[in-house]
Amino acid sequence: MILSWRSRRNLKKNKIPSQEINSDMEISNPRHFCCPISLDLMKDPVTLSTGITYDRESIEKWIEEGNLTCPVTKQVLASYDQIPNHSIRKMIQDWCVENRSYGVERIPTPRVPVTPYDVSETCKRVNDATRRGEQKKCRELVRKIKNWGKESERNKKCIVENGAGCVLSACFESFASVSVGRDEDLLGEILSVLVWMFPLGEEGQSKLGSVRSLNCLVWFLESGDLSARQNAALVLKNLLALDQKHVSALVGIEGVFAALVKLIKEPICPTATKASLMAIFYMTSPSSLNEKMIPMFVEMGLVSVIIEILVDGDKSICEKALGVLDHICDCKEGREKAYENALIVAVLIKKILKVSGLASELSVSILWKLFKNSQYRPEDDDDAEGGVVVEALQVGAFQKLLVLLQVGCGESTKEKLKELLKLLNLCRVRLDCFDSTADFKYLKRSY
Repeated sequence: MILSWRSRRNLKKNKIPSQEINSDMEISNPRHFCCPISLDLMKDPVTLSTGITYDRESIEKWIEEGNLTCPVTKQVLASYDQIPNHSIRKMIQDWCVENRSYGVERIPTPRVPVTPYDVSETCKRVNDATRRGEQKKCRELVRKIKNWGKESERNKKCIVENGAGCVLSACFESFASVSVGRDEDLLGEILSVLVWMFPLGEEGQSKLGSVRSLNCLVWFLESGDLSARQNAALVLKNLLALDQKHVSALVGIEGVFAALVKLIKEPICPTATKASLMAIFYMTSPSSLNEKMIPMFVEMGLVSVIIEILVDGDKSICEKALGVLDHICDCKEGREKAYENALIVAVLIKKILKVSGLASELSVSILWKLFKNSQYRPEDDDDAEGGVVVEALQVGAFQKLLVLLQVGCGESTKEKLKELLKLLNLCRVRLDCFDSTADFKYLKRSY
């Protein structure tokens, strides 16, 4: 059959889209532009001593995993130097431009990564400028290090491994001892870099944990802008996590308790809130020294603040807040303030089995401390503090704790659960609200 001119034209039109789709689907990366390891288009091609070119990220990962040979030739590498292959990178970029109509995006020209030599030389210049008190020069060098870190995680790793944290800690201490207000810009820049430089090493910890440096950190917590306050909280949290000896140095610094509590009362961002909670967590950890700090935080109204953020906080904030509340309830003053809050029992019961396993165990621990120290006796009908047990019973604590015991938890938590359930069950019998024997039978088998 002979097709008419109109039919042939319509058929041709119908074929064009399918041909375009096929050409789109068939476009593929030239093999010599692909990394032999990842098989993806190379973004930052570098050549090894064996003459084979790889993508920098892939070959660095290969070497970091302990491999000593070239992946293609299997030859032992004479050196780990990675020489940028500008020719192949330019060819890849030209190919991307030529095929942009197929949706291929041009690969940007990569920045040359920082080297250990670059970091070492810059650190020497920071030391020299610090010794001479050249605030402007130090600020320029710190910003240079900061910009390096922004470029890539590889740069950050190189900076940390080559001792920049120790050098910047010494610079921070030196200018903090002169005038915080005058050198606020420099000190703020250093804090923004130190946030990602932990651990600092013993010397760096010593410099940043000195009384002068801690005074400066507290000043930023109280008086800095929002970014500086957040960075100060993060640095303080990281410092306290390294060694509890820094807690003793904080005791004599006026304003630290109020500043940390204020960051939780008047949150500026979730990161700052979490950092403040963790700093308080380390400051209230069980020890003879830290027990003296708990009443100070209680006086600042921390208990009510924590209960407020527990109501609708996310998983991470709830876990940290419960950890702090657990420490606070180790102290008599903390428990007394907790008894005064009408929401505490209901909030703790609500968090069990709703947030995470850690949150459930912390909630049980807090309830156990409150019940254990309430001096409640089932036969005492009018015991005022026994109200927390009755309240817990009214908000469904018995059933929820029984479910947690059935689901499973750690051994220490399990023992606390059994004590709580026994006390709650005695209270149920006394109040004549024992309406089911099924859960009692399970509880009886658990002992």
